[in-house]
Amino acid sequence: MIGIYHLADGDMRQFHRTCREAGVKPVINPFWASLPLGDIFVSITLDILHQMLQGMVKHLIQWLIGIFGPSVINVRCKSILPNHKILIFSKGITILSCVTGKEHKKICGFLLGLIIDLPVPGGMDSSRVVKAVHVLLDFLFLAQFQSHTSDTLSWLEDSLVAFHNNKAVFVDLGIWEDFNILKLHGLLHYALLIRLFGTTDNYNTKQSERLHIDLVKNAYHATNHKDEYSQITVWLERRKKIQQHSASIDWRQNNLQNIWTRTPIRALCIHTQSIKMAYKPSSKAVPFPDIFWKYGALLFQDRLGDFITAINNPGLGTHALYTHSANTLLPFCTVRVYHNIKFRAANDAQELEIVDAVHVWPEQKDKRGWIILLRLQRALIVQLVLRGELVVST
Repeated sequence: MIGIYHLADGDMRQFHRTCREAGVKPVINPFWASLPLGDIFVSITLDILHQMLQGMVKHLIQWLIGIFGPSVINVRCKSILPNHKILIFSKGITILSCVTGKEHKKICGFLLGLIIDLPVPGGMDSSRVVKAVHVLLDFLFLAQFQSHTSDTLSWLEDSLVAFHNNKAVFVDLGIWEDFNILKLHGLLHYALLIRLFGTTDNYNTKQSERLHIDLVKNAYHATNHKDEYSQITVWLERRKKIQQHSASIDWRQNNLQNIWTRTPIRALCIHTQSIKMAYKPSSKAVPFPDIFWKYGALLFQDRLGDFITAINNPGLGTHALYTHSANTLLPFCTVRVYHNIKFRAANDAQELEIVDAVHVWPEQKDKRGWIILLRLQRALIVQLVLRGELVVST
């Protein structure tokens, strides 16, 4: 191979002809020519995002749609109950276009459950399909481990071997012709490269693509698309200053919080959680009668009056509070409604992560005129206003 590239020092026509016959690109003085011990194939590292999530998982979903049909898959997706760790696809997954790696990862969380008891057309045994899906998902989850041992790498290799032993079922069902897929071949190198270079999160392109969105795409959309480089630079500089200012505010609030933890009332809120809600409400203006009939909040107006009275008169007793609340005039007749509330709590690394969620939607009709029943998820929420801080405990 190196001898071919040495021909570039002579006749260029002969060099291009030889490269074309050998099936290589006519690169003059390649950088690796002086690296005789370098292995270009080892330098091509693993990529969970494009090889697995946007590669083999995408193929797997298409194979399952071809076996069971899009309508069956979509019906199964619609029947999944809301869960804070599962992304709900209310219209199914077969109609999605330009699916992101994050969405493919969420689909993997329930993909096996969609087909676990579905009959395969033609009366063929469905266990081979379930086994193939099972072991490929096992390989995906094992490959994303942030630490590995010899046992986990052995499980990783066993999962790939099991997939190759069962992949012929897709050919037998007429869904796929052959498995000459480069991304499937790349899975053979996962265990070796993990031993050489560490876990896959060290060289996954997810991080770089995420930064590309934050530092380039979003910044570009904030400009008027003229002389964009200088505008992007200014936008990023201002955004960094805002983040630094927000971090300073958080630091001061945390210091005050540490002081308040010494008070008896704060001791009751050790296991506190914060609320995370969408910026825009699910419904902008819901009348009070709809709150009563569609959402089942029978005492909403009474409780809203109590809340307003308590805010305006913080020193009132319980009896006086109810008396003032009965005479409270609400100068509005609609409210904003949020159908989803997420609860966050600090993990071991003192980082906020979502630990639970509450979902609700009113009784409504779909496109066919069928009634979708009211769904409520109740949560006990205790709110304490302490020196300007809102504490939520569930």
